[in-house]
Amino acid sequence: IGKYLGIETLTINGVHKDYLHIRYQADDKLYVPVDQIDLVQKYVGSEGKEPKLYKLGGTEWKRVKSKVQSSVENIADDLIKLYAEREAAKGYAFSPDGDMQREFETSFAYNETEDQLRSIVEIKKDMERERPMDRLLCGDVGYGKTEVAIRAAFKAIMDGKQVAFLVPTTILAQQHYETLRERFQDYPISIGHMSRFRTKKQQTETMKGLKAGTVDIVVGTHRILSKDIVYRDLGLLIIDEEQRFGVTHKEKIKRLKTNVDVLTLTATPIPRTLHMSMLGVRDLSVIETPPENRFPIQTYVMEYNG
Repeated sequence: IGKYLGIETLTINGVHKDYLHIRYQADDKLYVPVDQIDLVQKYVGSEGKEPKLYKLGGTEWKRVKSKVQSSVENIADDLIKLYAEREAAKGYAFSPDGDMQREFETSFAYNETEDQLRSIVEIKKDMERERPMDRLLCGDVGYGKTEVAIRAAFKAIMDGKQVAFLVPTTILAQQHYETLRERFQDYPISIGHMSRFRTKKQQTETMKGLKAGTVDIVVGTHRILSKDIVYRDLGLLIIDEEQRFGVTHKEKIKRLKTNVDVLTLTATPIPRTLHMSMLGVRDLSVIETPPENRFPIQTYVMEYNG
């Protein structure tokens, strides 16, 4: 792991060329030609944790890679066991839609796309089966994945089950919390929120509510995976951007998943997750059409102003 410091133009043997400047431990430097940028990968670590830089040519990174490879093999074994258990497990078969579900969906302020409607039908069909759902919902940012997830959550809550909405960042937790409050404001649904934006008192109240069953849905970061969080009757786990969670968090997710319905939302599915869907281990729903009058996303690369 090294720190990217920008692009520099170097002259080597009379040839001017652009290079990626990467600094490693002990101020070691590596210059990678921009036409070989595919050799460099972005490191994705835990939120708020500063990654450690490694020495070029050292043995420490090799040891870390070897340890990670061993962990990945163990996780693969665990995943195979988990999915075998889920196939054999008898989950909860949710009731067909009632009048309140239809009323809630009609209250949506926008017109659903065909892909959204199809995905909703597929998810509900899974939820109404006895086999635990494990569905991946793919769609670009702003294509309406959250509304689809909210309808699944509403269906679970109407059957007396609790919902856990797991997100990778505190900002996203706050955004989803506000969205849930807005969508559920006309219904007697208790919403919990757990992240570092909440006080200790607020988190304790949410924990008590989850254990007692008075909190219907909780949205939060990996905090909701902690051992001290006890759910009275968890029926649905929604995971947003699964690929942004680390190995430790995924181990905790697995403990919740054995006989609980799982809906994973992603704009960029990791190859393993997508491969599982293609193999049929996980079911796949795709939202390819943008909502009406949606503006395209504009991405800018700008100089960092620190």
